[in-house]
Amino acid sequence: MQPTRALLGMRYRKLRLTTKDVNKGFYKGTGTGSMGRHTSRGGYIIEWNKVRTYVCPDLTGFKLTPFVTNTVKRVYGQYDTKLGPKDPEQYLARWKAENGFD
Repeated sequence: MQPTRALLGMRYRKLRLTTKDVNKGFYKGTGTGSMGRHTSRGGYIIEWNKVRTYVCPDLTGFKLTPFVTNTVKRVYGQYDTKLGPKDPEQYLARWKAENGFD
């Protein structure tokens, strides 16, 4: 008895292992790692030396800009209805005022 030709091909060997490719006991995991340990009483203790921390570098003189500029002023809406910005009538009235009566 010989394995099928599809399994012998190089394309199949380059794919990642899944739980369907191997026998029982294979646990793939998510690659996140642990941040602590379980206690004998069912609790969990966080070990702070395992917790990931990200340090933002100094961005002075950085050439890329955010998608929204910092000079945009925040505008708060004035709504007369109970639904506020979710009111469909008010949405359509604003759309018609800004885009015309199409």
